[in-house]
Amino acid sequence: MMTLKFTADHEWILVDGDMATVGITEYAQEQLGDVVFVDIPESGDSFNQGDDVCVVESVKAASDIYAPITGEVTDANADLEDEPALINSDPQGDGWIFKMKIADASELDELMDADAYQESIS
Repeated sequence: MMTLKFTADHEWILVDGDMATVGITEYAQEQLGDVVFVDIPESGDSFNQGDDVCVVESVKAASDIYAPITGEVTDANADLEDEPALINSDPQGDGWIFKMKIADASELDELMDADAYQESIS
């Protein structure tokens, strides 16, 4: 069963077993504006919850993307190197940024569900 969670820093994380896909929310991409560059992480890199993983740059600003949980990057969305605007057109689909193997599933309990996230941005 897949579970979708959100961070206060506007990342989403889709959990499927011990794997997770991470990206930025619709709200975050709207705040950033047109995304022009994404510095994707390398497979095999490990991060602790809250660490800077990569940077998304837009015409307005550069924004750090943080690890929503502790884990190891298993894949990064190479399509973003040629087409960073995927984050604008489909932030919670084709615009995913990286995938991780979850090291500590209990950290997921600290994240928000969709309703709590919507409340936090309204």
